[in-house]
Amino acid sequence: MPDYWGIAGYPVSHSLTPRLFATVGEHLGMEGVQQVFLEAGGIDEFGSHVSGLEGELWLSCTAPLKHAPQDRLGVRGPEGVNAVNQLKRIDGEWSGASTDGLGFVAACRHIGIEPSGTVLRMRGGGSAARAIAAAWADAGGLLIPEKGRRALVNGPWDAAVVADGDANLGIDLDAAPAGGHSVALDADMQVTISYGDDASTDEFAVIMVAAQHL
Repeated sequence: MPDYWGIAGYPVSHSLTPRLFATVGEHLGMEGVQQVFLEAGGIDEFGSHVSGLEGELWLSCTAPLKHAPQDRLGVRGPEGVNAVNQLKRIDGEWSGASTDGLGFVAACRHIGIEPSGTVLRMRGGGSAARAIAAAWADAGGLLIPEKGRRALVNGPWDAAVVADGDANLGIDLDAAPAGGHSVALDADMQVTISYGDDASTDEFAVIMVAAQHL
């Protein structure tokens, strides 16, 4: 059982993650775990925070920390994704996983969208975009990548990429955190994974963040 669980990155004050950890922990009878909100704009600041926390640590990581653990902590992300968003420290050893893509697919299914055969127009090429592209392609979905701050690189999803055309679903993964504005995309329906302090439980972003922690 962890001594601490919570969220790391910047910004994190709006994050539901510590509450989700606590809710699941209560259901499982895990008591006495301290919640932490670790605001860290880089891996050095992150290291300073966690060095003061003794014991087992479970963290969900958001930007800008998803890439750095690979080099500094020796934690490798999935092929092509090359990033992690979940970290554990047990007996001083770090391990990690990428759940952004799995959470996105689960959230889509929750609202009635089956990825298989569904065309996703996706703006951006960062760690969340790569994780979603990998999971979407693995579930039989098709992709229309759009360049945002960066382009989606080649990866395990290449066979799922189709020429520009009609999209069933759109998502702007360059939307700023904490409920930032999304660029409107040409799709039958658009969702966002960015949520703010006033988010409700029926918002897609909240459904996804819950799904990727369960």
